[in-house]
Amino acid sequence: MKTIDLRKRYRPYYRASSRSPGLIEVPELLFLTIDGRIERGASPGTSKGFQAAVQALYGAAYTLKFSFKKRKTGAVDWPVMPLEAIWWIEQGAFDIARPGNWCYRAMILQPEQVTRDALAEAVERLREKKPSVALDHLVLRRYQEGLAVQMLHVGPYATEPATVEKMRVFAEAHGLVERHDRVKRGLLGVHDHHEIYLSDPRRTAPGKLKTVIRHPVKRAARGR
Repeated sequence: MKTIDLRKRYRPYYRASSRSPGLIEVPELLFLTIDGRIERGASPGTSKGFQAAVQALYGAAYTLKFSFKKRKTGAVDWPVMPLEAIWWIEQGAFDIARPGNWCYRAMILQPEQVTRDALAEAVERLREKKPSVALDHLVLRRYQEGLAVQMLHVGPYATEPATVEKMRVFAEAHGLVERHDRVKRGLLGVHDHHEIYLSDPRRTAPGKLKTVIRHPVKRAARGR
């Protein structure tokens, strides 16, 4: 059986310094994804829709992993990668302290062997065991983030603004600005805020949570 060490292969994209921001070029990668919106007055931690989406996402990720591992021919195994979420709003300025109007794309990195047909089979198996409307919204997508500033945030999600500010100052010092042109291509919304969850909030104290924060950037236009 072939083993794909996704953690080793894509290590630079899932590690970051907690001391200072850094620049990274993220290539096109394959993700299992699900889109949604946080209910008004809720947060990611209290949103029933988001929790259902994450449950469906993990269910499919593990079902895919074990179905490929049990194949009689061409068996392959890989570790289930960390949960990620890209957050944005459709109008106005993104405010990390006010999640009630956030849209999200929750996702988990997949190896290239995973196909749409394989996902469809996994979803059918999950429906038989534990039906969920969220399963209907799982999609396999390729996503290329490109040039980005990222940093490891250690602590509660509520204190992320301090880390985000360090990233903004770093970007400005390097002649960079946040990149919002992707919305024109119908990819995501404005003011994307990418979080990669290296800790499980159910088992980790808030002060010890580790989250990689990533913001796409581009070179600032030069003045005349």
